[in-house]
Amino acid sequence: MADEQVEQQDAPESGGKKKPPFLAAIVVAVLMIVEGAGIFIVLKLTSGGPQAADAAVLEGQAEAEAESMQEILLVEDKFQNMQSGRVWLWDTQIYLKVRQKNASTVEGVLERRQAEVKEGIAMIFRKAQDRHLREPGLETIGRQLKSYVDEVFGTDPDGFARVDRIIVPTMQGFPADF
Repeated sequence: MADEQVEQQDAPESGGKKKPPFLAAIVVAVLMIVEGAGIFIVLKLTSGGPQAADAAVLEGQAEAEAESMQEILLVEDKFQNMQSGRVWLWDTQIYLKVRQKNASTVEGVLERRQAEVKEGIAMIFRKAQDRHLREPGLETIGRQLKSYVDEVFGTDPDGFARVDRIIVPTMQGFPADF
């Protein structure tokens, strides 16, 4: 008899009600919805919504425009060179890169001393060695031209050179005695 009682206790009750297995899933889903709603409410309350943007006033815009760069044509001409034993003509364009605040001064000097500047550049080309004129980066001619224009245009009241850089977009040589 004792064995029968043990077997009856181990056997599942066939007549009793079981809890539905999806009840736990429903409870977890409700808890997740409540948690999501709680997080949403907390974030909405702490963010305060979109902030209004104030228009900013730029300080120093006039100084920035004065420091902006401008290109000024220095000379566009053909220059002669006979250092290689042949006569070569170098079709050249030279621009000056100057700050906006120095542009009027540079243009004024260029107007007053145009022939002198052209003669100085022609002398640089006449004295240049053939290998200097054929350099891929025109480093030697560029340095000579920069030194010459610094001498001609001088420095601004701040002590900086009025010409920041020499730009040589075109410099093509061809023999003139063909």
